[in-house]
Amino acid sequence: MAFIGVDLHTNSFTICRIGGDGSEAFETFQLAAADLERFCLSVDAEDEVAVEATGNSAWFCREIRPCVGRIVVVNPRQFQVIRKSVKKTDRNDARALATFLSKDMLPETRLKRAGETELASLAQTRDMLVKSRTRVLNKIHGMFNRHGIKLKKAVFSDKRLRALEIERFSDVERIELTELRDQALQLSAAIRRLDKALEETAAALDGFEEITSIKGIGARAAAIFLSGIGDVNDFATADKLAAYVGIVPRVAASNGVEIHGRITKQGNKLVRTTLVQCTLSAIRYSGYLNTFYRRIKERRGSGKAIIATARKLLTIIYNTLKNNWIFEDFPAFKIKNTRQTAGQTS
Repeated sequence: MAFIGVDLHTNSFTICRIGGDGSEAFETFQLAAADLERFCLSVDAEDEVAVEATGNSAWFCREIRPCVGRIVVVNPRQFQVIRKSVKKTDRNDARALATFLSKDMLPETRLKRAGETELASLAQTRDMLVKSRTRVLNKIHGMFNRHGIKLKKAVFSDKRLRALEIERFSDVERIELTELRDQALQLSAAIRRLDKALEETAAALDGFEEITSIKGIGARAAAIFLSGIGDVNDFATADKLAAYVGIVPRVAASNGVEIHGRITKQGNKLVRTTLVQCTLSAIRYSGYLNTFYRRIKERRGSGKAIIATARKLLTIIYNTLKNNWIFEDFPAFKIKNTRQTAGQTS
């Protein structure tokens, strides 16, 4: 059995093959059908391959999976050996992956299924367009403020955008405002189309009906959660999922002293932001979450309370997906087609 590190690029990849006797061999292939076939013919069914997670790593893994025994996709944020190398070459990067693979010391990341990957990309595109629209609207607000005119927040609606009074501005400013207004309207229309696509695509995934039965989680938020979490069975506990999302505190322990800091924020930012937004909504409906939030707020303030409650909601999401729950009455934590109130992990 050989351990193979792959330094993958958009048009080629370099490998380092470490044999059972410790020997090293290097080779560079092009990302073309002929070279991929040549690479597959050069490996054995027991060989193990390590590759960093990049934009085309999922495709590369699908292409070579039938040829090798195991593929390890490495989380580049947790594997700093390559990034901080003083001599960063394709060969050295491939050697580092192969060496740590042979010692089983690589931080492995998860590859999502095709449907989940497409949904995640769709959600990220929507988020990008929302931020672009916000920048355009802020620019419009700024131009009016420059003339001492304070616009109401309702200008964010298409109706108010079309009704903007731009005649009082100079010719140059009218041209600029017209372009900004048209751009904002186009972005709004694109966001609505993406919202529809998100809901339709998410509705076809396992867990959609379950997760939307939680009061405070709508179709768009469900799409973001399902695409961000992937297969919930990959996580042994709710705490593992919380760590993956990045909503657990940093811990520094030394000489018997343990310090808990801010949350790690190492996971998907869009999932984390959506989770907090859904928490703000859920505490209005759920007495359980509301009581928990208020208890933490009295001791540690609203900021820490909402994060702690968000993690509590994430635990409910985890249990819901894990056990295929569908809530008939979420505030009472009553599951559909059962007479008993569901239990939940703390």
